[in-house]
Amino acid sequence: MAEPERPPEPPSPSDGKKLGLTTLWLISTLVMFLLLQLFMVRSPTGRELPYSELERLVAAGEIAEAEVHDDAIVAKHKLPGGKEPEYVRVARLPGVEPTKLLDEMRAHGVVVAGRPEGEPWWRSSIVWLLPLGIVGLVMFAMRRGVRASMPLSPVGKSHPRLYDASGGSGGVNVTFADVAGVDEAKADLVEVVDFLKHPGKYRALGARIPKGALLLGPPGTGKTLLARAVAGEAGVPFYTLSGSEFVEMFVGVGAARMRDLFEQAKEHAPCIVFIDEIDAVGRSRAGGQSMAAHDEREQTLNQLLVEMDGFDATKGIIIIAATNRPEILDRALLRAGRFDRQILVDRPDVRGREAILQVHVRKVPLGPDVDLRTMAQRTPGMVGADLANVVNEAALSAARRGAPTIEPRDFEEAVDRIQLGAKKQGRVITEPEKRRVAFHEAGHAVVALSVQHADPVHRVTIIPRSIGALGATLQLPTDDRYLLTREELRDRLCVLMGGRAAEAITCGDLSTGASNDLEQASEIAERMVRRFGMSDRLGPRALTPHGEGMLGALEEDHAYGEDIKRAIDAEVSAILNTAEARAREIVARRRRFVTRLAERLLVEETIDRPEVELLAREDVALTAQAAQAAQVAADDARAQAAAE
Repeated sequence: MAEPERPPEPPSPSDGKKLGLTTLWLISTLVMFLLLQLFMVRSPTGRELPYSELERLVAAGEIAEAEVHDDAIVAKHKLPGGKEPEYVRVARLPGVEPTKLLDEMRAHGVVVAGRPEGEPWWRSSIVWLLPLGIVGLVMFAMRRGVRASMPLSPVGKSHPRLYDASGGSGGVNVTFADVAGVDEAKADLVEVVDFLKHPGKYRALGARIPKGALLLGPPGTGKTLLARAVAGEAGVPFYTLSGSEFVEMFVGVGAARMRDLFEQAKEHAPCIVFIDEIDAVGRSRAGGQSMAAHDEREQTLNQLLVEMDGFDATKGIIIIAATNRPEILDRALLRAGRFDRQILVDRPDVRGREAILQVHVRKVPLGPDVDLRTMAQRTPGMVGADLANVVNEAALSAARRGAPTIEPRDFEEAVDRIQLGAKKQGRVITEPEKRRVAFHEAGHAVVALSVQHADPVHRVTIIPRSIGALGATLQLPTDDRYLLTREELRDRLCVLMGGRAAEAITCGDLSTGASNDLEQASEIAERMVRRFGMSDRLGPRALTPHGEGMLGALEEDHAYGEDIKRAIDAEVSAILNTAEARAREIVARRRRFVTRLAERLLVEETIDRPEVELLAREDVALTAQAAQAAQVAADDARAQAAAE
């Protein structure tokens, strides 16, 4: 059967832009030539004379040259005394030919130029035809350049990046050995790899491999790397496209590209088709957004749904998609028979981060005292992309020092640079400001050492950073936490208020340096009340804003009235006030420790965990000695009172 004729290729937006620029250039060129033509063909100017006066000057032999134009006669008048000649102009009389005057000019030796009867039509037309011809040649050259720069393939053709199984340049040379920290996700994909390697085993039992696997997780967790590792393990071609590459301004182009992609995949089956950021075309078609639906995106999504239902599952085409916004995907994509499996690629825990660091440090020289376990504990919440950046920044730090290997201080500097920004050694801070910053950070550290559920203090510094922080108190979690109790959150709030409390007690006033602490504390307190139900007054009730509006903005749930809103504000304020009161009590009780730590910071600028713990033990010993001395003094006072 003959192939149906394809519709004509729609113009691209770039062609319209180029056409607009060409039109603007054409108009500008025509205006320029018009002005030039008017300037070139206008009659020369000169002093106006009567016709009779020109006849007298000709008879007197005072005219040297003359030009006859359609509307005037311009002559060069010779002035006496060797002066520069001047031009004079005489308007021609309508309907009267100056034949007699011209004959008299020739008789007196006057050089006459021009023809009274006017120029031929073809000569005046050259003034217009020449610029129009030049403009036409330029437009022809520009159109040929546009056509030469346009791709030869139709708009409806997809251009997926194909990685074959040969490895090397352009090949899939990534295996599961290159992927770490996502063991659960790798285990879910082992069956897919086994099907691509041994499809006959499944066909003999009539089993059907899942058609699609949807990788879910935050950005940077390794979803694309996992898909490439599946193709590398199975040794099959790997097609990759981004969801945004299907969406065009012309309706139908995305659907045509989707059809073409699956046609290419069928020719190279068994293979893997990987669609990154599938939410670009797979956004839900239901809800309030349907009124502002994108026709092109919907047609592309419909074509994807049809293709996933239409091709034979035994052909060995596995579709893997990735997104970090699964909540907005259309439900038709997630039903059985399409994306059967949803695999969570979550942030790695401390063991996963250590394994990821071991993968990234294979090609860098490490010092003998580098402890990757400590670095993994130092980087809570970081994903694979962040950890790769840490290793790279550590290598750059070692290169700046001229060291042959990467040492622990390079990793520490890399983590600080990523989390806090680069050091601002050249920033000039006045001595009072520096002292206030030292007491502020000392307050955080002392409160963190005093409460029960705070993470251990890893480092205290007053070196300014590029993100605007004048200092920082870094705490090192002992392990990953997935649940937090109310007491743990209260201790965290108390630590955040420690800097503000230290400023108020030791410096006698507050400053703007605690703005970031207050923002974090307010967010935690509000979540305790609105999300976690940790308010005794409001009870176990979720009071969070939710729901997505017609234009994508969050709309607040108005199921509760103004009294509940006022109660929420009152509870949040009470939690924050209690945390600040606890912090002030701790700082006042351990003011000597705060002062010693701040004075040490003013000298050394950065204090690590061993020195902080040493100062804490010394403070405990001094406090015990002071308490013992106070007890002895009290006993002596009671004995003396009894003796008297």
